[in-house]
Amino acid sequence: MKQTITEILQNAPYKVHMFVKDCKTEQFFISEKLEDAFSSASLIKVPILLAVLNYLESNNKSIEQEIKIAPEEWGDFSVISEQHLEQCTIYELLVWMIIKSDNTATNVLIDFLGMEALNQYFRQIGLLQTTIQRKMMDFERLAKDLDNTTSARDMALLFSRIYRKDLLSSAFSELTLDILSRQRVHESLKRYLVDDVKLAHKTGGLDTVDHDVGIVYNNSRDYLIGVFVTEVTNNDDARQLIGRLSKVVYDYLVKRKEMIE
Repeated sequence: MKQTITEILQNAPYKVHMFVKDCKTEQFFISEKLEDAFSSASLIKVPILLAVLNYLESNNKSIEQEIKIAPEEWGDFSVISEQHLEQCTIYELLVWMIIKSDNTATNVLIDFLGMEALNQYFRQIGLLQTTIQRKMMDFERLAKDLDNTTSARDMALLFSRIYRKDLLSSAFSELTLDILSRQRVHESLKRYLVDDVKLAHKTGGLDTVDHDVGIVYNNSRDYLIGVFVTEVTNNDDARQLIGRLSKVVYDYLVKRKEMIE
């Protein structure tokens, strides 16, 4: 597996940060450019999800609490904007933020907690290079080099803790996995997998980056995989690259083991 992945990475036209990690032993099978920080794109929505649930839990607030949404807050790439919704429950906002990567939902939740509280929570749970400095679609701040960032190591830690369910109560830990498992964007990690694979994951993409990270559940061995592509010039090529890498890992860790057994 490692040799095949090394060959793919050497021939890749883009910079690739990647990890594959055993969920039970936490051993890294693959660890490529773990420390480098990069633009998180929509991956930032996963720690936001956890931060909001932690806030609700810590303050005994209801996930069914409704938040008003002013029409001027409706943004692009948003089912909330499409429906012209002027209020949503926190639960609805969290679900749309993850499964459709809804930017309006995300921005409302960023305002709900505030960037300072979000960054404080990220540090509290051990994320060292994950920082939020702008809302979704805020290209003015992006032009000033104020971007949201993360690293492969931070995402490996985050999804390890999501898998272990040690960040939140049992109910909210299960809810986190349930929401991530309902993801509707499958152009990368699942792209070339024929089997009906259970994957709790989140994608992220901008013109120059494409990412996908999550937990692959199977009867052989649950594993974490994250592939983060930067310096991208063609997004579909980048997603195909993620798909190829994911298939190599799946064939080795799952299909090969099933054949041996």
